[in-house]
Amino acid sequence: MMLIEESQLPEAVLPVVALRRHLRLGTGFAEDDLQDAVLGSFLRAALAAIEARTGKALIARGFVWTLHRWRDAQAERFPIAPVTAVTGVEVIDRFGAAETVATSAYRLEQDGQAPRLCAQGAALPTLPEGGAAEIRFTAGFGAAFDDLPADLAQAVLLLAAHYYEYREATGLGQGCMPFGVTSLIARYRPLRMGFGA
Repeated sequence: MMLIEESQLPEAVLPVVALRRHLRLGTGFAEDDLQDAVLGSFLRAALAAIEARTGKALIARGFVWTLHRWRDAQAERFPIAPVTAVTGVEVIDRFGAAETVATSAYRLEQDGQAPRLCAQGAALPTLPEGGAAEIRFTAGFGAAFDDLPADLAQAVLLLAAHYYEYREATGLGQGCMPFGVTSLIARYRPLRMGFGA
């Protein structure tokens, strides 16, 4: 399985002004935007870290998901949520020839934690030996930062501010995330169950 982000978030959707306010940086100077590139990089890092911890795409964008076999031929769980649309499914043979799957053969089962690509008939299309399926889809809470739930938006600002404040530090433990951020994102983390639970 491979998940690829088709396009990077544009600078315009990054809440640089909100982060500047959150950090209480001075305003009214000729060089107010001098820190914007640095703030933007910390916001990208914070978004990526929270997406990795929660398994959620925060701001909507397109993805390509490649699978070499179905785990369940009737419904395949997406590796990220929330999925808002499936824009195409292709079956690719071992030589790279692609065949588009009719939209009547599958449907999106939306779910905040575990959205699935479901077969409309008995099963999803058969994948050829050495071939793959490429699923293109859109995932995210909305097109703008303001579309995020308030707790996730606050977590992004807190984590970006943490990165900004400790930008010179090298001794932080791997995976270190402030408690306030972890408590805000806790309810969005995937629930793992096993042994028949």
